[in-house]
Amino acid sequence: MAIVAICTVVLLFLTLGTGLWIGLSLVTTGAVLMEVFRSIPTAKLLSQQIFNVVSTPELVALPLFILMGEILFHTRLAENLFSGLRVWINRLPGQLLHVNVLACTVFAAVSGSSAATTATVGRITLDELDKRGYDGNVSVGSLAGAGTLGFLIPPSLIMIVYGVIAEESVLKLFAAGILPGLMIAGLFMLYIAGVSLVRPKVTPKSDEKFTFSQKLRGVREFGPVTSLIVFVLGSMYGGFATPTEGAAFGVLGAVIIGVCQRTLTISNFGKAILSATRTSSMVFLILVGAVFFSVSLGFLGLPKFIAVQIAGLELSAFQLIVALVLFYALLGTFLDGISSLLMTLPITLPLVLQAGYDKIWFGVFIIVTIEMAQITPPLGFNLFILKDMTKRTIGQIAMSALPFFLILCLACLLLAAFPSIATFLPSIITTDVK
Repeated sequence: MAIVAICTVVLLFLTLGTGLWIGLSLVTTGAVLMEVFRSIPTAKLLSQQIFNVVSTPELVALPLFILMGEILFHTRLAENLFSGLRVWINRLPGQLLHVNVLACTVFAAVSGSSAATTATVGRITLDELDKRGYDGNVSVGSLAGAGTLGFLIPPSLIMIVYGVIAEESVLKLFAAGILPGLMIAGLFMLYIAGVSLVRPKVTPKSDEKFTFSQKLRGVREFGPVTSLIVFVLGSMYGGFATPTEGAAFGVLGAVIIGVCQRTLTISNFGKAILSATRTSSMVFLILVGAVFFSVSLGFLGLPKFIAVQIAGLELSAFQLIVALVLFYALLGTFLDGISSLLMTLPITLPLVLQAGYDKIWFGVFIIVTIEMAQITPPLGFNLFILKDMTKRTIGQIAMSALPFFLILCLACLLLAAFPSIATFLPSIITTDVK
C-alpha cells in the first residue's frame, strides 16, 4: 500500500507540474492508478461519477450564486459600498481602513470567491486610502486578510461543494459560517483600531464630519445589496426556499438592482453570463475530477491505510487539529481552495470524525484553514493578486498580511476550543431543506 501512496503523490505532482488543468490531473491520476492496481472498468466508473456530480440537485445553486455575484461585480457595487460605508465609520479608530473589512464582508456574501472579493474591493479602496494618506502596509494587509472572507460568509461556493461531497446540509453549513465569519471580521477591525491607537500615524488626521442626511444617503448606496443578501438568506433559513431557489431569487434581485441603478447594460450582462459560465465550468470540472479521484482512492484502500497510519501516531484531538492547520496552510500555497478541499477531504474527514468532531464544524474549520492559505507568506494566492494591483514586492505584501494571517490562526484555535461558535446556529435550524 505504501507503493500505491507514493505512486499517487508522484503522478499527481507530475500531472499538475505539466500545467494540465487540475480537474483533468485528478482524473488522469485516478484512471492510471485504477488501471495499474485494480481491474475495474475505468471508463464506466468515470461516466457514472460524472453523471452523479452533474445531476446533484444541490449543485444547481452553484452556477446561480456565481451568476448573482458576477452581475453585481459588473455594476457599481464596490463604488457604492465605499461611498456608503465611509460616512458611518469615519469616526472609528482606524477610520476608513475599516471599509476594507466591511466592504469585503458584504461583497463576500454576493461573490463567494476570495479572489474576486479581494480584486473587486481593492480596485476602489486601495487608491482612495492611498490618496487620503493612510498607511499603505495596513491598507494592503487588511485587504489581504478581509478578502479571504469570500470563502466563509454565506452563500459560499466552497461550502456548497463541501456539503455535496460530505453529504451534509448546505443550509446548515451556510448558517455555520455566519458567526465565525463575523468573528473574524470583528477581530480584523479590533486589530485595525488597536494599531491606529498605538500608532496614530497609520491614519491621517481628519475633521471630516457627516450630517444625518448624508448618512441616510449612505444607507441608500449600500442598502439595496444588503437587503438582497438578507432576503436571499432569510428565504432559505425561513424555510420558504431551498438554496437553489434562494440562488435564483438572488439572480433576479441582482438584475433588478442593476436595472434600477442604471448600471446593468446588455453588454455587461453578457460579460457576467460569460464569466459565470467559465467559472462554473471550471468548478464542475474540478469537482468531477475530485469525485473520481476520491472514488479511485477508495477502491485502492488508500484513505483507510493513511488513517490507520495516523491513528498509530496516537495524536490527541488538539494535535490532529494543529497538524491539519499546518497541512492546509502549506497545501494552499500552490493549490486553490476548492482543489485543496476536494483532493484531501476523503482522507481528512474520516480522521476528524474519528477524533470526535462533526461534519458541520469541520466544514467551517477547513474553510478557515484554506482562508489562511490564501495569505500564507510568501506564496498565498491573494498576495499575488495584490502584487498585480500594487507596486509592492511579494515580500512587502506578505509582511503586511502577516498580522492578519496570525489572526486567522487565532480563529482556528478559537474554533477548536469552542466548537459551538460554528455549531450553534445550525443546531437551532429545524427545517429539512438541504
